[in-house]
Amino acid sequence: MKQFEERGNRLRSEAKALVFEFMCASEQCQPGREGMRLSPIFRACGFDWGEYRKATSSNQQYWVVALMRELESEGKVERVSESGPWRLR
Repeated sequence: MKQFEERGNRLRSEAKALVFEFMCASEQCQPGREGMRLSPIFRACGFDWGEYRKATSSNQQYWVVALMRELESEGKVERVSESGPWRLR
């Protein structure tokens, strides 16, 4: 069963790399710029499974919130304001 946990860890790592690369390529996400809200980042990176009962698109974004907090803890991104957009540090 350890193989599934390891595979999940690799998927999370790839997802973080994808989001970081996307932000590096986006003018809005550059240091000192206005930043980008989570939902456009979430959709642009292909994480939206669409609307499902009890699994709406907005609910699905919580996974990406944790991903962004990981990038933040690594000093790679920052949140412009408490409820605002994200950008590179």
